[in-house]
Amino acid sequence: MRILMSLLLLTASAQAEPLPADLVVKTLDGAEYKLSAQKGQWVVVNYWATWCGPCIKEMPELDELDKARDDVGVIGLAFEDTEVADLKKFLEKRPVSYPIAQVDVYAPPATFKVPKGLPTTHLISPSGELAKSFLGPVTRADLEAAIAAAE
Repeated sequence: MRILMSLLLLTASAQAEPLPADLVVKTLDGAEYKLSAQKGQWVVVNYWATWCGPCIKEMPELDELDKARDDVGVIGLAFEDTEVADLKKFLEKRPVSYPIAQVDVYAPPATFKVPKGLPTTHLISPSGELAKSFLGPVTRADLEAAIAAAE
């Protein structure tokens, strides 16, 4: 159990790391999302899937965080091979205020390593560096603690 818990809160690094490439994705509403345009605020990049129970469970807390803090933004990256219409139908039942984009599981963005499990969440600092990564479910409190520790 202790090993499992350690894996669930896997830390990418104790120090911020530069990202290898900018994240540029098209959101389900047709807008372009550029991670580099978010500099100056914390960004939570959350890889998830509609079939992932822990992913679904954390969505309301990510939504609360996104709504509650002006210095934090969230983007959801749907990491599954499904139709956009099915994703939109899912989000009608479980709506969130933050943008959602579908990423190609066969050619995911080069910004981050391919997720080894879902959910996978990356916390990006206001300077645009990778501050921390989490493998497994994450809570608003986890993210706010990581932000406080890095500030």
